[in-house]
Amino acid sequence: MALEEQCSAPPRWRSISLTYVEFPEGDLTGHVLAYISLLPVAILVGFVTLIVFKRELHTISFFGGIILNEGVNWLLKHILREPRPCAGAHTTLQTEYGMPSGHSQLIWFFVVYFFLFLYLRMHQTNNARCVDLLWRHILSIILLGMALSVSYSRVYLLYHTWSQVFYGGIAGSAIGIIWFFFTQEVLTPLFPKIAVWPISEYFLVRDTSLIPNILWFEYTVTRSEARNRQRKLGTKLQ
Repeated sequence: MALEEQCSAPPRWRSISLTYVEFPEGDLTGHVLAYISLLPVAILVGFVTLIVFKRELHTISFFGGIILNEGVNWLLKHILREPRPCAGAHTTLQTEYGMPSGHSQLIWFFVVYFFLFLYLRMHQTNNARCVDLLWRHILSIILLGMALSVSYSRVYLLYHTWSQVFYGGIAGSAIGIIWFFFTQEVLTPLFPKIAVWPISEYFLVRDTSLIPNILWFEYTVTRSEARNRQRKLGTKLQ
């Protein structure tokens, strides 16, 4: 009986607009760009995953910059209040305002910060070998392609105008530069102290800022530990 009453007078339903992207029916390019426009969401999910499993202070700081960037975007949208193009073209939107583009601002923050991390921070701690420089250049080209693709997708799918995407990219890039140098000059010297806080030790939060190549470090340490345990296990079985 209760179910029948709910069906006779259904509530107004809303979708989660964070992952809701519309594209023209039958448009293959629009379909592909709709998936590309979800890259900022994938970045957020990736950061949360890294923080949960790695608990590294620089990653947490990077994510904090993304949250700050999103807060600035929300503030700018509600100050400028510039409408999106083609009003009514999309049924589900987080906000009716489009200046600046949130997707563009987030992806350019991420890409610019990553550029600086690759060429400044890693350059200071690694030998500038040809292979190192090559993979950095390749990764930079891929990241740049991602940023341009996400920006273009927002215009193609009529979520933003070119100016909204452009100024979103400018804002994200500027905040990315400021946050990178703030992290390097202000936060990074504090990381060793933060890492020994009782709450940090309880949650296994760590500081790896002095390790040049964390992937190689974790690989070698894990391999060495696995071999030691294997030798001990073999000794016990003999």
